[in-house]
Amino acid sequence: MTESQNPKLSPIEVRNVEFHTDTQTHSPSSSLSDELIKLDIEHAVVEDDPRIWSYTKKTAILFIISGASMFAGLATNIQNPANAQIQQQLHASSGDISLSLSLFILVQGNCPIIWSAISEIKGRKLVYLLSIALFIIGSAVVAVSRTIGLVIGMRIVQAAGSSAVWAIGAATLADIYEPHQRGTMMGVYYSAPLLGPSLGPIFGGALTQGLSWRAVFWFLVIWGGMIFSAFLFLFKDTFRKERSVTYQNVLNSRLREQQSSEAEDKSPNISKSEVGGENQTTSKDIEAQRTVIPASAINDVKLSMADVNPFPPYLSIVSRKNNLVILIASGLTFAFSFSITYTCARTLSMYYDYNALKTGLVLLAYGIGCVAGSILGGRWSDRTLARLKAANGGVSFPEMRLESTKIAMLWSPLSVIGYAWVCQERVNVAAVCVMLFLAGFLSVWIYTSMLAYLVDANIGRSSMAVATNSSFRGLSAFVSAEIAVPLQDTIGDGGLYTLWAGLIIVAECMILLVLYKGRNWREASVEREKQKLDAK
Repeated sequence: MTESQNPKLSPIEVRNVEFHTDTQTHSPSSSLSDELIKLDIEHAVVEDDPRIWSYTKKTAILFIISGASMFAGLATNIQNPANAQIQQQLHASSGDISLSLSLFILVQGNCPIIWSAISEIKGRKLVYLLSIALFIIGSAVVAVSRTIGLVIGMRIVQAAGSSAVWAIGAATLADIYEPHQRGTMMGVYYSAPLLGPSLGPIFGGALTQGLSWRAVFWFLVIWGGMIFSAFLFLFKDTFRKERSVTYQNVLNSRLREQQSSEAEDKSPNISKSEVGGENQTTSKDIEAQRTVIPASAINDVKLSMADVNPFPPYLSIVSRKNNLVILIASGLTFAFSFSITYTCARTLSMYYDYNALKTGLVLLAYGIGCVAGSILGGRWSDRTLARLKAANGGVSFPEMRLESTKIAMLWSPLSVIGYAWVCQERVNVAAVCVMLFLAGFLSVWIYTSMLAYLVDANIGRSSMAVATNSSFRGLSAFVSAEIAVPLQDTIGDGGLYTLWAGLIIVAECMILLVLYKGRNWREASVEREKQKLDAK
């Protein structure tokens, strides 16, 4: 195709064509014209493409965001060993302490929706720096607080600051890694915050016993400062506006407003059949293709914070049936994880007479199981996707990844039942450690594939997809925190975790439902969204 045959598109035309490549098929003008070609916005051509950065650069980014996610995990329960001292020194009630923990979880789960929307307009790096600075300020004020009210308020600020990395971190990995690599990298990334529930009590117990409860929060200030410096000096923004559906939707809206005030549109028209030629790809794999529209064709329109509205992207995620089912399953999985670490600490304290440090060491078994499940489950997820892709003629789709969860589905409920009754019967703590390890390993093996699926199934919306997942997790954990102790006191560990085994089976059935029905649901949703866009 010559230059004269390829007129420059107006921004609106570029946006429309680019969105259609996410869902439509195009026939190439080559000898492969009998094949259908699918393109997606995630592979739009961009300057300084993060996908082709060096292995060293990508690994550095992975370690930076993993370090940030670890302090987000630590901050959740590092306070637990210091609760008695806080209650005594600040003249607080047990209800005040419970409120500080519950509100922290609730805010940390839901704030990523706002951070995600900002990152899709202003980029990842700005959000990292703002959120970590907020976390540092919140931690420092808690450390010098003289009233429990101020502690609760600043723990909310802490939660808001620590929450961004959980959503933006996964989106950053989606920016720099291709889908066939994401399972492994998500596993490595997610293993860091999984150590939080185990390392938190150890660090918190050691600092509280050796110094005071205030040292716990000064420790978080120091860690936050180190991560802030790493993002400021070593991190290069991975966000590209051409690959963000949220950015493109806002851009398109702004451009329509501008052009509606003009007497006539002087931009040349272009038909869909004219988009292609030499620039088109002939690969049938929609996960490895690039869009045909060059980044230089998109005129830069300055978008401000006033353009940030998290609700439309959030609703677009939950309106897809495949997303909603997986999000509910993810919420149940995280609620179980929070419940088992919370109630296990009570069991060890009440029936095994363990102090905070010993409790933390026992819970380390759960953390190690989670890390192993995250890393190995992520690798297995990628291998499963590659195997099924090869068997399907080189064509893959996101639901293939969920096949990797089957191997853990049978054993996960059994491990939970095993944990339930070794705790109920006060068996030797070694048995508790073994069951904690297995429960963590198997539940996170499954969860890693769910997280990678959410990213793969929401092209151009990965940040908001993970933020929505965080919201469901936060709400589920909040409910779990409120009901876990009353249920434990009423029906014991045996009854509570037998009930949890049943809920895990329900979550597994939801995953299987998406595995077999999710592709049809997702494609129907994409087609419906395309029709709405065409109608504008």
